[in-house]
Amino acid sequence: VQLQASGGGLAQAGGSLRLSCASSRSISTFITIDWYRQAPGKQRELVARITSSGETNYAASVKDRFTISRDNHKDTVFLQMNNLNSEDTAIYFCNAIEYRDRRLLDYWGQGTQVTVSS
Repeated sequence: VQLQASGGGLAQAGGSLRLSCASSRSISTFITIDWYRQAPGKQRELVARITSSGETNYAASVKDRFTISRDNHKDTVFLQMNNLNSEDTAIYFCNAIEYRDRRLLDYWGQGTQVTVSS
């Protein structure tokens, strides 16, 4: 499985970006698909999650600003990021977990840089 993250770039504080995570396999096979981020000098943190049933969860720092969604026809998960601030500057990664052959497997995309200027 390959996950291709894209959509990062430079945004001004208060602006928006939309990240995409395209899968080489049908996303319906995954139990969860997550967006993580890692800022310089900080640990990677979970930003948002969407399950196979469509349930979503968000980190407190992005709740009400970010929205995770999925398009099963395009095998893509999106992260709409609004009202960006400098704390959102990080490399964003998508991660997918599936249960296959009686074990959990996880896959990572390559990351996309988001930089927010104040």
